Amino acid sequence: MCAEKNWKSTLEEIKKKTGELVGSASELSKFLEYVHAAEAPKALDTKTKELISLAIAVVVRCEPCILWHCEAAIKAGATKEEILDALKVAVVMGGGPALMYATKAYEIAKEFLKE
Repeated sequence: MCAEKNWKSTLEEIKKKTGELVGSASELSKFLEYVHAAEAPKALDTKTKELISLAIAVVVRCEPCILWHCEAAIKAGATKEEILDALKVAVVMGGGPALMYATKAYEIAKEFLKE
């Protein structure tokens, strides 16, 4: 891909800016409540839900979402192999553009897995 990026610091900046936005527009906190409820373990565990979210983020080409859900999937216990499986499914569903974002997601995952 292009120039090396520090994905961890990029994600921290995204989280900070998201927090500032929600702090300034409190109505958005209702959406975040829904996100937390939807991501809570029920029939699917958190790791599975985060892998699904990562795959969707790749297909819809949302770099901040890829960062967010890649980190969350790893924190929930996802392995490199599980992330690769999720990325393969994303490419099946999203084609060539998803392949480019899957490549980015893989680079992000490698950085986060070094922790």
